[in-house]
Amino acid sequence: MAYTLRPYQQEAVDAVLSHFRRDRSPAVVVLPTGAGKSLVIAELARLAKGRVLVLTHVQELVAQNQEKFAAFGEHSAIYSAGLGQKDTDAKVVFASVQSLARIAKQLTEPYSIVIVDECHRISLDTDSQYQALLQQLQRVNPKLCLLGLTATPYRLDGGWIYQRHVNGTLRSQEDKPFAQCVYELPISRLIKDGYLTPPNLVDGAVASWLLPDDSGELPQVDPEFRGRATTLICQQIVEQAQSRQGVIVFAATVLHGKEILARLPKGEAALLTAETPKPERAELIARFKARELKFLVNVAVLTTGFDAPHVDLIALMRRTDSVALFQQMVGRGLRLSPGKSDCLVLDYAGNGYSLFSPEVGEPRPHPDTEPVSVPCPKCGHDNAFWGRSDDHGLVLEHFGRRCQGWDEESSAQCDYRFRFKECPDCLTENDIAARQCQGCGKQLVDPDARLKEVLRLKDYKVLRCSGIQLEADSDKQGKPRLKVRWFDEDGDELNRAFYFDSPQQKGHFYHQFARNHLKNPGQPLRLQDRDQVLAHQHLFRHPDFVIARLEKKRFWRVIECVFDYKGRFRTADSAY
Repeated sequence: MAYTLRPYQQEAVDAVLSHFRRDRSPAVVVLPTGAGKSLVIAELARLAKGRVLVLTHVQELVAQNQEKFAAFGEHSAIYSAGLGQKDTDAKVVFASVQSLARIAKQLTEPYSIVIVDECHRISLDTDSQYQALLQQLQRVNPKLCLLGLTATPYRLDGGWIYQRHVNGTLRSQEDKPFAQCVYELPISRLIKDGYLTPPNLVDGAVASWLLPDDSGELPQVDPEFRGRATTLICQQIVEQAQSRQGVIVFAATVLHGKEILARLPKGEAALLTAETPKPERAELIARFKARELKFLVNVAVLTTGFDAPHVDLIALMRRTDSVALFQQMVGRGLRLSPGKSDCLVLDYAGNGYSLFSPEVGEPRPHPDTEPVSVPCPKCGHDNAFWGRSDDHGLVLEHFGRRCQGWDEESSAQCDYRFRFKECPDCLTENDIAARQCQGCGKQLVDPDARLKEVLRLKDYKVLRCSGIQLEADSDKQGKPRLKVRWFDEDGDELNRAFYFDSPQQKGHFYHQFARNHLKNPGQPLRLQDRDQVLAHQHLFRHPDFVIARLEKKRFWRVIECVFDYKGRFRTADSAY
């Protein structure tokens, strides 16, 4: 059958053509699970004037992509040992990277473009199969175009797979497999336009602390108690599945998957892992698609290249730090299917992501944080950072460090920093992890070395801060002032006073206290007097450490606050 491209698929094709007409740098298209990447690939291959190579890492995707291309009435070849075909004599070739990498040196006919499906699997490792193959193809044709398609443009071991986004966001200045994301489709548009089944997300996190983390580590609780919790969770899944067509359970480890399988109805469930032999895996997937099996438990093998539209219940029993991976797992149940009105998503791992959240590209700092949008006060770019917001969507706190905006005219990243380390010599604002000032080259004090140094000195004090309090106060002459009190876990405190009688004193308060203590830096803030500060003290966060020096052997003067600390000393907010 012939296919007609959906509007967004045509937009993706147009974006790719526009990019390569003016620039040969490697490009990425980001489409959510269920968006129909195969049709975009097929249309691009059909329009290409030169030879086209479509690569992917699993034989199922090789066959799926070739099938969609054949539906356009076009001839192509397949090179995949798993599919029993090894042919490269057509204008368009669909291949598995494993099979083609073995004959890389024999590929002497130039290709005009290489399209990589699930391109997030490409790393910068020159010894990898992808890089070895691409290097050979680029030797044959130095002007080779490289296009990647994926739903998850982020690797937990390497961050973003591209440098810049078409919306003006700079993802990284480090080398990446791709230069630019030329098109990205939010999953919300697919659901809104009726191309995907609406999800019904239910937070099952009451048992999340009993589940393994990403490393497979289990909480230190009674195994019998944990076993009972798993039993209860599985009972709930079975109960909810009674009115459902197909169920996929995502487990954290192989051991965890076996534990879940043992608690599901016998004869109706199967387990898939990386250790499952390919013939057995193919048979189990076929039985699941034929609805001979109702439950499919898997460990990291059904996140890509799997298509079973009847799935209408997803149970997440594994955590992830990637918003995109979360969306991809949920996406396994969002394809349209007859008799399917929604997809129930039971999140037992407490991931807590919204299906419509953007990928942040940084590890999640705290379990209760979510992606928030933070505009830059300098260039206006909307940044995606981890943060916290209220019930109305107002951002209360974020953990962004520098604006991600990219200026095409100057080919430079916006230099505004939400959080920074100030050089004591030239006052240049540096990244909080910087060891050398980018302005004058001065070596900046390492927080660990600084804490170790002052802890040895008799006239210095280090407070492991666990809280902060602002209160109205007066000096000996009765002049009103603001008193800031920093507390440690034992109730010990350090304090400092600020006045608001003159513009200079207001500026002193902002630069010495407010700017670094703000939970949501970058927001417009005009606090003109003590009462306004007290009314807005919920906007301030406490530092990790406060350093003070004994003055005149009579009182402690606060000289430094240490924020965003990552080092050998325990902070008050960390676990004991």
